[in-house]
Amino acid sequence: MRRRVDPGQMGKLRPGEVERLAPGHTGRPRPLWNLLLWTLLSCGLGGSAQGPGEWTPWRSWSRCSSSCGRGLSVRSRRCIRFPEEEPCWGDSHEYRLCQLPDCPPGAVPFRDLQCALYNGRPVLGTQEAYRWVPFYGAPNQCDLNCLAEGHAFYHTFGRVLDGTPCSPGTRGLCVAGRCLSAGCDGLLGSDAREDHCGRCGGANDSCLFVQRVFRDAGTFAGYWNVTVIPEGARHIRAAHRSRNHLALMRGDGRYVLNGNWAVSPPGTYEVAGTRVVYTRAAGPEETLHAAGPTSQDLLLQVLLQEPNPGIEFEFWLPRELYGPFQARAQALGWSPRQPQPREVEPQAPESPMAPAAPAAGPPRPLTPAPDPCPPCPDSRGRAHRLLHYCGSDFVFRAQVLGRLRQAQETRYEVRVQLVYKNRSPLRALEYVWAPGRCPCPPLALHREYLLAVQRLVSPDGTQDRLLLPHAGYARPWSPAEDSRVRLAARRCPV
Repeated sequence: MRRRVDPGQMGKLRPGEVERLAPGHTGRPRPLWNLLLWTLLSCGLGGSAQGPGEWTPWRSWSRCSSSCGRGLSVRSRRCIRFPEEEPCWGDSHEYRLCQLPDCPPGAVPFRDLQCALYNGRPVLGTQEAYRWVPFYGAPNQCDLNCLAEGHAFYHTFGRVLDGTPCSPGTRGLCVAGRCLSAGCDGLLGSDAREDHCGRCGGANDSCLFVQRVFRDAGTFAGYWNVTVIPEGARHIRAAHRSRNHLALMRGDGRYVLNGNWAVSPPGTYEVAGTRVVYTRAAGPEETLHAAGPTSQDLLLQVLLQEPNPGIEFEFWLPRELYGPFQARAQALGWSPRQPQPREVEPQAPESPMAPAAPAAGPPRPLTPAPDPCPPCPDSRGRAHRLLHYCGSDFVFRAQVLGRLRQAQETRYEVRVQLVYKNRSPLRALEYVWAPGRCPCPPLALHREYLLAVQRLVSPDGTQDRLLLPHAGYARPWSPAEDSRVRLAARRCPV
């Protein structure tokens, strides 16, 4: 049976009765403290609370522990839990690095100040007083180890204060007796590190790794372009083993290294917002390293004095900058900059300790090596021409300007002169890739051809190439071949 209960008679309810509101009654919801009271009672009566407690929000960061130089700030939080709950997961304190302006010359270091607090005080159970200076030979560098001036012993006065440098010249700071270094997030003890793209805690997914080998042999001594190192590049490396010399040029045409036929000494050079470390070993090995990121484009060149055995270079580049880099690299054209060429003269290695100087002897042509490539299959005929014209993405007339043979492919640099068919725009200068070191059909330097090529894009979009298939269509240009190609265009199925 239901009955209306007067609020003033709540204490008179018999066991088992439930308070209910009459229809239409608009009572207020019961206070929140009733729920909290019920939770506390259930815990006190043997209820089993599970899981960890909960943290309060972080308090604000404290002031820096130092008034100049490097120090630390700290913030804290409290764990709120019931008696049966587990402790909160995580740390109750966080420490971050704070970087202030450098201390003025003559400022007393933080550890020296802490040792000086005990000057004139008796220690070791005697009445003798000492003057104390820091001692860095003890096992724990975050203890306040102080050496008695004029004596051969030190004393440990407990721990150093938080924020004290672990030792001179290191990046670590002492926190609660431990030497901690800051991660890229600024938190001491954090293992967060920058990836190759420069993102804190990243996974190298916002940039691309450019790694190539420049193998152009060069037909004369002088400066040859290797690659553009674009603005924003990181973790730059270039190396080779020969008597040639790497040269580095700014965007305004001024040399940083090995320019104007003068060999620079090894060392560190400031350029484009980064430091370039140039090394030249006792043997014929030369390297360039730079952490980056670069603030402007740089041009890497090689000063040829002997045939180029290969120059390895690599760097990491943001994804959005890879396309413009490809365009600039192709526009560069690998053309020599020096207006007065000299023949490359093969020479025997000299003493490893003597720096190489640019060759200045009389011109001496290189002896060409015999061509080890086997003959190509016959690919003549109207059917072959029609098949490749209709199945290709591009058909154009081009002159071959250069050729680079690599391990598994050959790259031709061509100048496009007339386009018969194209799926997308072509540049005036393009690269055409052919499989193998002995492509079929082979293309001779400085000759003009009619080429039918396909566009090949890698799955990740980092490579976009024009591919000349094996035994594909590459015929020397002539008026007769021009007429045959135009006739083939009319017979392709729509």
